[in-house]
Amino acid sequence: MSTVIDNIGLLVTNRDEGELTDAWIAIDGALVVATGTGKPPAADKRIDAERRCVIPGFVDSHTHLIFAGDRSAEFAARMSGLPYEAGGIRTTVEATRAATAELLTELATARMAEAHRAGITTIEIKSGYGLDLEHELISLQIGERLTSEVTFLGAHVVPNEFLGRADDYVHLVTGDMMKAAAEHASWVDAFCEVGAFDEDQSRAILEAGRASGLGLRLHANQLGPGPGAQLAVEMDCASADHCTFLSDDDIDALAGSSTVVTFLPATEFSTKQPYPDARRVLDAGATVAIATNCNPGSSYTTSMSLCVALAVREMGMTIREALQAATSGGAAALRRDDIGWLGAGSRSDMVVLDAPSYDFLVYRPGVPQIALTMIGGEQI
Repeated sequence: MSTVIDNIGLLVTNRDEGELTDAWIAIDGALVVATGTGKPPAADKRIDAERRCVIPGFVDSHTHLIFAGDRSAEFAARMSGLPYEAGGIRTTVEATRAATAELLTELATARMAEAHRAGITTIEIKSGYGLDLEHELISLQIGERLTSEVTFLGAHVVPNEFLGRADDYVHLVTGDMMKAAAEHASWVDAFCEVGAFDEDQSRAILEAGRASGLGLRLHANQLGPGPGAQLAVEMDCASADHCTFLSDDDIDALAGSSTVVTFLPATEFSTKQPYPDARRVLDAGATVAIATNCNPGSSYTTSMSLCVALAVREMGMTIREALQAATSGGAAALRRDDIGWLGAGSRSDMVVLDAPSYDFLVYRPGVPQIALTMIGGEQI
């Protein structure tokens, strides 16, 4: 069935057409067939945008949706001055291992629906709260029922039963776990950080993932300076995520590569760490994405609008740059060319804002601005 959305006050294409006023967009099933201004073409169905702004659907390229339990007490302690430490992840591992697959599916499905209501039309989901073969496999199987962008994050932290034996755990991740994960995931990731996995361990995990046919991603430079960003470039990772602490050499390396710098500003909001300086990274010429990092410990949100507002207010980005990072930037971080933009040949994934301009995402922080989410031509 063909559909035309017309009477669009402002249409953001993220392509050469730029921003169109008095616009329309024509859809045939899961694909956009045309955009334009003035009188729209005939179609089987018409949707009146009522002069609202239409943008590409948000692309959330970094989430941890599959978990049980919460860490609200940890969050409250941080708000009182306790510093963030990655060790809290093991608390979620314990709760996730104790949950049934049915409960984990129910919880993840509800979070997915929440993300859709927030205008997210493509979402990446990581494992990483199982940390053994059985429970990682359960998480990956749930993830692949929810999205095509599933990431194996067995290398999140070293689980309790392997404390003091990190290399033994890396052997498990790169061996039996990787073999099982490759049947369900598209990506592999590792947390390259003090308290998690060092440079050599992270490289071994990425190399094993590549040998298994998986694309590469990396948590890098979140808690302090480190080798992660440049390792991501060395390994041609699709994205280096967090990147809170980047040296000039890190930025130069990223800017000269195809690795996308994925910022997660709701994490800094939740952990009270310094926000990354996105302006330096953008001015150097690197490609930038914004993602929610939805997880129970350091960023329990599915609001990309919040992330956009934080990137503008705290990280030196313009509103247009932040919107692009949350759409086409996220697509680049997933190495996708069919999403993050609107035009002939793109997927018909879009958001009708309940506002005349995308400026309202930042201008009215905390106020829901999503009037309609469309994924593959279907209203969600």
